[in-house]
Amino acid sequence: MMTSLEDNYNKEIVPLLMKEFQYKNVMQAPKLKKIILNMGMGEAIQNIKVLDAATKELESISGQKPVITKAKRSIAAFKLRSGMPIGCRVTLRRDHMYDFYNKLVNVALPRVRDFRGISGKAFDGRGNYTLGIKEQIIFPEIDYDKIDKIKGLNITIVTSAKSDNEAKFLLKIMGMPFRN
Repeated sequence: MMTSLEDNYNKEIVPLLMKEFQYKNVMQAPKLKKIILNMGMGEAIQNIKVLDAATKELESISGQKPVITKAKRSIAAFKLRSGMPIGCRVTLRRDHMYDFYNKLVNVALPRVRDFRGISGKAFDGRGNYTLGIKEQIIFPEIDYDKIDKIKGLNITIVTSAKSDNEAKFLLKIMGMPFRN
């Protein structure tokens, strides 16, 4: 089943991209590959229950069960050992990805306090965009009364674009509110 955003992408956005970048084939047009949501919880070293709350919140935001991420190396200054659980992440693809993108652009970002748009400089050089959210309460699924602590999360949008310009143009015409 195609979502409305995916339909819109195929019918309106692909022709715009082909015209803008002079592609000869429809398959050259960049598209969203996946969206990765990541919550790094440094406090999980002292209190493992923080990680359970973060996992539940990430599951309600994304609609998928998160994977617990573990520390890759030991850092003595932070009392961190290799293999300790330290965060959680979810990778969204296909319908879940389009639904989440739609919710992010049309519901969550407008709820940010003093919102003037997001930075257009957070591209990585290969057409991927990373956005940091300071508080998880901008998502409508999070019940404000039930949260114990404000947590942030990183959202990485992976596209098939060859350059940052192509990726930025794609996200802009898909509704991402970039600052001018």
